[in-house]
Amino acid sequence: MLLVTGATGNIGRELVRQLDAAGAAPRVLIRDAGRAADLPARAERVVGDFTDPPGLAAAFAGVERAFLLTPGISTATTANAVAAARAAGVRHLVLLSSTNVLGDPMPAMGRWHHAREEIVRGSGIPSTILRPVGFMTNALDWLPTIRAGRYVLDPVGPGRMTLIDPADIAAVAAHVLTTDGHAGRAYALTGAEPLTVAEQAAMLSAAAGTALTARPVATPEEAVAARFPNGAPPALAEAIVEGFRLLRADTTGFRTDTVEQLLGRPPAGFADWCARHADVFRAAAAEAPGRAGAESPEGAHDSGGE
Repeated sequence: MLLVTGATGNIGRELVRQLDAAGAAPRVLIRDAGRAADLPARAERVVGDFTDPPGLAAAFAGVERAFLLTPGISTATTANAVAAARAAGVRHLVLLSSTNVLGDPMPAMGRWHHAREEIVRGSGIPSTILRPVGFMTNALDWLPTIRAGRYVLDPVGPGRMTLIDPADIAAVAAHVLTTDGHAGRAYALTGAEPLTVAEQAAMLSAAAGTALTARPVATPEEAVAARFPNGAPPALAEAIVEGFRLLRADTTGFRTDTVEQLLGRPPAGFADWCARHADVFRAAAAEAPGRAGAESPEGAHDSGGE
């Protein structure tokens, strides 16, 4: 039996679908049954969360391998899940972490993920760590400013990010969960294209057929809003600002070929992701006041604001 936690998120949802397509019929731990309505019917649902010991016990019972994605910045949820996995005799854990743990010095975001890795490694359960870079789906955080004025907030300027499609993270997770030889390994996962935010905005403009500009952030609060439009707790907000400062300094973009090595194919490109989600961004742009420039992506490279 395979267990997927975080099954209604960007990675977990894709992972469940891919495992189901491969005939694995996983079990999923979910907090809200309604959000799991569109998951494959064969996926066994267990309602609970990481603060619910009985729910965790039911989720891990009979499980041999599990994908572990714990939310927020707390390590308590990871500790609870690992304790339940040990009690159930789980034989392999696959933990979602972050490339932030590779920073030297390690930033705050990396330290939180590193603490979770240490909990998993200290459990005695054979484990594999997946360390992806930023997700392509983070572009969905731009929808509020696109609706407001057809712009995206740019907190990194010349910095380049080699974004990865969550579907590719899911594909790696499915591979690791269903094949042998990955215990004790840590995989840094990236896409293939180091892109600035302005370049991302231009590619999204081309896919959606509407001009979007990349506007440099003016304050730390705007930098946080670029990733969390509704705000973030103080500790997380400080970590986000720190992370963007480090990204601004990286004008090359961290990249690995791990996805291709594991899957035998290159990772998806950002243009492909934009094409699949173009309707969402086109609709958001249509809500913005005025129509000037709305029908042409020309000028989308402009990072100086509107």
